[in-house]
Amino acid sequence: MTSTDASADDTLDLHLPEEFVALFRSGADDPAGTGTARAREDLLDRVADWGPIGTPVGAFHLTPVEVERHVPLIARWMNDPAVAAYWQLAGPQSVTEDHVRAQLTGDGRSVPCVGVLDGVPMSYWEIYRADLDPLARYCPVRPHDTGVHVLIGDDADRGQGIGTALIRTVSDLALTARPACTRVLAEPDVRNAPSVAAFLGAGFRLHTEIDLPGKRAALLVRERTAPDSP
Repeated sequence: MTSTDASADDTLDLHLPEEFVALFRSGADDPAGTGTARAREDLLDRVADWGPIGTPVGAFHLTPVEVERHVPLIARWMNDPAVAAYWQLAGPQSVTEDHVRAQLTGDGRSVPCVGVLDGVPMSYWEIYRADLDPLARYCPVRPHDTGVHVLIGDDADRGQGIGTALIRTVSDLALTARPACTRVLAEPDVRNAPSVAAFLGAGFRLHTEIDLPGKRAALLVRERTAPDSP
């Protein structure tokens, strides 16, 4: 997967909503940094507090990434050929660390997380504000749309329905924890059939296909409420 994370891309041509500007104006007036901390929390409504929660496949918790603790594991996952083909972060651990740090030191519009299932770290997630992401250059987005990138770390956890169950759980959490959010978006590579199938199984619908840098993506959307039947 080629990430569209705004923390690692030029976003000067994106229109930033007033809430974003106001949060960072307060940060500029706060040399101690508490305003910036509040901005990080507010842009995604405190992802660290989304759980733990019971799921059909076990107790699950999204844990924001800690570099020293989590990056070696995430880097190992990124070097799995099945993952590397889409994330394009294979190589030395520093490649993954740079990718993660760009989000951790950014403005809070993307939060990298490890998914912990029954106490075992087993997946990597990026929860991001799609309306503040370069994705908004390529397709219509709504204010507060929440985007999701995900990889299941070990082959033994793939193809068992675990990914589908966790995607549904995480999208439920986003819609519950973020009252202003009406949609959760995903944009996996169209060639990544297992990922597309997992999102469809979790209640997402194929909206369209779009060309993003480095890939043609399936734009998948889960609405807060199901659209009216035709």
